[in-house]
Amino acid sequence: MSRDLTRRTFLHGAMSGAAFSLGLPIFDAFLNDAGTAWADGGQLPVRFGTWFWGCGMNPPRWNPAETGAGYELTTELSPLAPIREHLNVLSGFSVLLDGRPNHPHHSGVIGMLTGAPPTRSKDVPAPTLDVLIADEIGSATRFRSLEIAATGNPRHSYSLRSESVANPSEVSPLALYTRVFGSGFRDPNDAAFVPDPEVMVRQSVISAVMEDRRRLERELGSHDRQRLDEFLTSLRQLEHQLAMQLEKPPPLAACVQPEPALDSEVSAEIGHAIANHEQMAGLLALALACDQTRVFNTVFSYGASNLHRAGNSAGHHTLTHEEPIDSALGYQPNASFFVDRSMEAWTTFVQKLAGIREGDGTLLDNCLVLAHSETSFAKVHDVSGLPVMTAGRAGGRLRTGIHVAGTNDPTTRIGLTVQQLLGLSVDKWGAGSMQTQKPIGELFA
Repeated sequence: MSRDLTRRTFLHGAMSGAAFSLGLPIFDAFLNDAGTAWADGGQLPVRFGTWFWGCGMNPPRWNPAETGAGYELTTELSPLAPIREHLNVLSGFSVLLDGRPNHPHHSGVIGMLTGAPPTRSKDVPAPTLDVLIADEIGSATRFRSLEIAATGNPRHSYSLRSESVANPSEVSPLALYTRVFGSGFRDPNDAAFVPDPEVMVRQSVISAVMEDRRRLERELGSHDRQRLDEFLTSLRQLEHQLAMQLEKPPPLAACVQPEPALDSEVSAEIGHAIANHEQMAGLLALALACDQTRVFNTVFSYGASNLHRAGNSAGHHTLTHEEPIDSALGYQPNASFFVDRSMEAWTTFVQKLAGIREGDGTLLDNCLVLAHSETSFAKVHDVSGLPVMTAGRAGGRLRTGIHVAGTNDPTTRIGLTVQQLLGLSVDKWGAGSMQTQKPIGELFA
């Protein structure tokens, strides 16, 4: 194995006549003998991200009764069983309004992410948590942050420096793939970005770097060659999935061409959103593994969630208000269907990060992901007891596998904890009664 390899090693090739470089995952060759730091002594990168779903949950069916490591998963948390060891569940933390009105589907998320409740609808009183963190850890990578939304609207993003400065979301796997792994650079804040699908049709990223791949394989040890093969296999599988979407289907005699319509594969229909989210989660995980970014934001469904079932005009948000509570069940079964699907999608997202080996652990071990919604019980737009979770160990700094119950404590305790775990020099955060100097000590490893 060559010791000339460094963490700045790339695979090089050409696409569409232009020089091209592909970032690589973290190989053993880049690390110290223990696999816990770079060979030059620097620490492995720790990443931060958010994962958002709209319209909350049902508190009696979501909040665990026990605290600490021995808590029992409730009905609405049961989809998280495969990943519970990687998670913390945080209940009972609230956005305190200080007498301000509760702006539906806005006050909760903005209060959570900025540390202050908004004074009016669309108000953003301070930069969101991810922006503050990107200011500290996002300047060393190609993308300061990456945003994705599963339901097809680039405006579905909660990454905000102010009311008028937002980071728009990528909404299709093809656009995300082309932006991160394609031959041309695009402004990460350009909402009008249009990918060139011919890039993928003419030549894949893996084909472009094949010759340099062979050179690199000769310099790697057997374990790193296996990791390179796993990385490129994952990328090839995603390329294949995306390429299939660009191919013309075979002719069918009974088929009559309909009027032009939006691409049904990127929409708020729950099946499309789930599939779209899963592909983009896989691509985002590869982007993180290649250190293309260290900050990311994922919106599975926006506040006032427009998720809906195929053929059903009543969507998630509408159901939370119009569906009666079933007297026998004690909750709204059709609205709660979307809570269950959201928890399943969150499980998929965490598994994508946990499935990539990095150093002596996984990519997830070097992440801190904050998952949350904008309300607890959406029928009444409640911003008390918001559902919040964390995933990952933040490079070993964060304890996992526990439930912490707040007692109407401000959500800023969570935001302050996140910032301190990521190394930001901050001893208090928030405004008004939301301001706190009290992190959640149970979460520190």
